[in-house]
Amino acid sequence: MKALIAKTYLLADKIFDFLAPIFILLTRLYLAQVFFLSGLTKISNWQATLSLFQNEYMVPVMSPTFAAYLGTACELGFPVLITLGLGSRLVLFGLFLFNLFAVFSYKFLWTPDGAVGLTDHMQWGIMILMLLCTGPGKLSIDYLIRRFYLKLDN
Repeated sequence: MKALIAKTYLLADKIFDFLAPIFILLTRLYLAQVFFLSGLTKISNWQATLSLFQNEYMVPVMSPTFAAYLGTACELGFPVLITLGLGSRLVLFGLFLFNLFAVFSYKFLWTPDGAVGLTDHMQWGIMILMLLCTGPGKLSIDYLIRRFYLKLDN
């Protein structure tokens, strides 16, 4: 019985070791899609984007115009790097801060009507933190750099 439990455990372990990089990649792709599509929405109607940053998003420290350019650049640039798995942890940290900034600067999310949006941002934040902790996985350029240039296998 003990041997059967051990074999079952090892088999399940191998299956999940095989599946983990695929699900990590799918998580990266999902996050990339969410933020990239948001960036595309911003550039599709730039005047509306500027209006949102001037009237809705209460971004401290920087001008609304600069915040609009920076936010749009982050939403279009970070997803490309996340998809490739290049500079992943640094980019994910930036994306986490960006997401956090969005939650606190867009007061609508804190109203009953904005609760769904707040939940979305919280879920994205959890996914980003998960990827920050695990890394981008074996299906990433970061993994290739780590393996071939740094001679590290994990």
